[in-house]
Amino acid sequence: MKNLQIASVVLVAVILAACGSKKPEQAAAGAADQAPKAAPSGNASAEDVAEEARGDVDCPADIKTPARAAGAPVDDVVGVRPGMTYEEAANVVLCTNDLMVVQPENSRGFQVQTYGQTIRQGFNGRFAEPRVEKSSKQIMQEMQDEAMARGSNAVRPDDMKPGQSKWYVGTMGLPGQERVVNAAREEWFEEGRNPTIASVEQAVITKYGTPTSNRDAGVSGKYLTWAYDTSARLITETSPLVTQCTGMADPDGGVNLSPDCGTVVSAVIFPMRDNPELSQYLQVSVADQAGGYERIGATEQALQQQEDQRRAEQVQDAATNADAPTL
Repeated sequence: MKNLQIASVVLVAVILAACGSKKPEQAAAGAADQAPKAAPSGNASAEDVAEEARGDVDCPADIKTPARAAGAPVDDVVGVRPGMTYEEAANVVLCTNDLMVVQPENSRGFQVQTYGQTIRQGFNGRFAEPRVEKSSKQIMQEMQDEAMARGSNAVRPDDMKPGQSKWYVGTMGLPGQERVVNAAREEWFEEGRNPTIASVEQAVITKYGTPTSNRDAGVSGKYLTWAYDTSARLITETSPLVTQCTGMADPDGGVNLSPDCGTVVSAVIFPMRDNPELSQYLQVSVADQAGGYERIGATEQALQQQEDQRRAEQVQDAATNADAPTL
C-alpha cells in the first residue's frame, strides 16, 4: 500500500517568529502571513525576545474545532490534536509557556504540486533564547569550532536545556485552511527534579490507555506505541497492521502516513546517563495517518481544479482580448 513520508530534518535553535497582534483565533498564525519586518537588534533577555516574537496571545486558546468523539482514541499532545486549524494549534503551543515562540517551518514537508500557491505545512515551537550580538571575529571562531567538531566527530551538546520543550506541528490544506495532521513534542525535565522512568511510563499509559507495544531498550529508552485502525480499534501485536502503523516520537523526525492506519501515538522515555532509573526527557507524537493521507490528496485535487479553472479562464479571455499575430 502506498505510503506518504515526510523527511527528517534538524531544526535550528534560534526561533524569532513574530506573531503580531491578532484576534484570539488568529494568534500565532506565523510570519508567513505577515509583511516582512526589520529583524530586532541589540542584546536582549529571553523574556524580551519572547515578548517581541509572541505578540498578542490570549490564553487559554479559543478552540472552535469540535472535540474528539466520545470513546474515540486519545489523540492530543498537550492539547494539540489532528484536525485543529493552524492558528488554533499555534495558539495552544504558545500557551504552554510564556517563553515559547513559534515559527513556520518551510524546510520540510510533503511533495505537493502547489501551482505557485503557498501552503503552510507546519511550524516549530521553541523556547526563546537571549539575543547576544557578536562580532564578526566571534562568529568566525564559532564556525571554525563547529567545523572542527564535525570533522573529529566530537560529541555535540544537546540542543535543549533542562525545563525546556520543543514542538513540531505538521499541517496540510488549501492556503489559509490548513489543519493539523501530526504533532510532536519533546520535554526536558528540570534539573534535580527528574521523575522516575516508571512514573513517566505510568503517566503516558494513564493518558493514552493500553499500548499496542511497550518495549524497553535499556539505556536507549522505553518505547511505547498506541496504534489504531481506521475504525478506531486498537491494533494488537498479533495484527498484520502492527508493523505498518508505526510512528516517530521525535519532533526532528519524520512522519509516515498510511490509508490503512488511523490514530497513531508514539512515546519515548529517555533515561539519564548517570542514573537509568530516572528520566531525562520525554518525546510524544500523534498522527492521524489515514486522515492526513486523505487531506494531502484532497488538497492536491483542489489545487489542480483551481489551476484548471484559471487556465480555462485565460483561454476564454484570450479568445476575445488577445492580440492577433502579424503575418
